[in-house]
Amino acid sequence: MIATILAWLSDPAHWTGGDGIPNRLWEHLWYSAIALVIAAVIAIPIGLAIGHTGRGRFFVVNLAGAARAIPSLGLLYVMVLWLFPKLSGDTAFLVPSLIVLIVLAIPPMMSGAYAGVDEVDPGARDAAKGMGMTGLEVLRKVEVPCALPLVFSGVRSAALQVVATTTIAAVAGLGGLGRLLIDGQKVRDFPQMASGAVLVAVLALAVDLVLALVQRYAVSPGLTGRVPRRGNTHNDVEIDTKTRTLETTRG
Repeated sequence: MIATILAWLSDPAHWTGGDGIPNRLWEHLWYSAIALVIAAVIAIPIGLAIGHTGRGRFFVVNLAGAARAIPSLGLLYVMVLWLFPKLSGDTAFLVPSLIVLIVLAIPPMMSGAYAGVDEVDPGARDAAKGMGMTGLEVLRKVEVPCALPLVFSGVRSAALQVVATTTIAAVAGLGGLGRLLIDGQKVRDFPQMASGAVLVAVLALAVDLVLALVQRYAVSPGLTGRVPRRGNTHNDVEIDTKTRTLETTRG
């Protein structure tokens, strides 16, 4: 099977044209990016607000659990049947698919944002308030920077799920790497189907790696542990010894 997958992927005919891998890859990324951006605009502010005010925690927990229980393919069929008569052109296929992906991405993003703010050290909040900061300033200057690791964790989790699930867009008549699976199933081309699955898995890992790099440089080094703790190094010991010698001499 591995040899057939490599043979299919190495065939130049599969890398050109509208049905080629580069075009399908671009479509897959485009659908995923739109869904993730819209989900982030909705979920992250709500999660930050809930974590800051402490209100709506029950809503977050139950929404996350309920959304994970919704079958994506079933929801897609419902959205297509409901919206197809009301829309026209490509939007009749695009909008239902995006709705499913957005619903899938919102819970992990919202949970990450809420948990990040909720776990901020209360002492940091009190110190900020003691300096005269307003509630919004505390959220923007203290809580959000401290919450970034968990916020990124939610975004990365959502990205993995969305990239893997965007294959269902092909069921609604759209493109993407899911076309390799759907079209391969129609003609019983198993190497094509297996290659499509491999490409989706590789793409999901690549997206997660890119987001991990963004997180590395966006989050404060003090929160990620990249700043080494100062210990009793040789130089510190030497400086401390010299200081004590000078104090003794002066005495």
